[in-house]
Amino acid sequence: MDTMKLLLGTIIALLLAALVMSWNGMRDKVAATPDDEVAKLREQVSALRAEQERQALERQYVRNGSLPVAPPADASADLDAMKKQVEESQARLAAIEAEKAAKEKESKLSDEEQLLLDQRDMEKKNSLMREARLVSQALLVAKITEFVEDAQTGNFATIQILMPEQVQVDTILAIRRKTGILGQLKVTAVEGTEAVASQLPGFGPVQPIAGDELILPPRF
Repeated sequence: MDTMKLLLGTIIALLLAALVMSWNGMRDKVAATPDDEVAKLREQVSALRAEQERQALERQYVRNGSLPVAPPADASADLDAMKKQVEESQARLAAIEAEKAAKEKESKLSDEEQLLLDQRDMEKKNSLMREARLVSQALLVAKITEFVEDAQTGNFATIQILMPEQVQVDTILAIRRKTGILGQLKVTAVEGTEAVASQLPGFGPVQPIAGDELILPPRF
């Protein structure tokens, strides 16, 4: 029993001696370490501590669901950069929306202008169609038998009267060709079913010919 205690005591003593020798050796080794290596070790320790603090702050963020009270400097810089990117993105989006709205407004105005032009063209076409319809539906009251061009007395036409009750002296007759009107004549003399009519101003380049129809001018 005493022998066992003696062995245990010896082992413990040897362990303590080894521990002391190990500690002394490590201390001597540290003392012999150059200053630059010590500085590197200190930097590594500082980096490890900073990393530990960062991880602790992240765990705090996860637990609380809010930003830490004092976030690290690099985290603050990242947050500022993210805010700046968000602001820039919002500014670009606002610019795009403004440009889109301007184009839509311009397109709307263009469509409205085109619609107005189309409406005017339609009204003009409808007016021309109405005039053509009135001309074509007007009663045929006489026909030109001869058209005479006279620079001294003025141009005139001899006509054949088809509806005597509609043609008297001073009656204004329109010269119809198809659905258009070439000009107008004024009856100056009537004899039976024949009459003479002088040319009124307003003729175009096309001159009347024998066979052209005469109608009472429609009211457009």
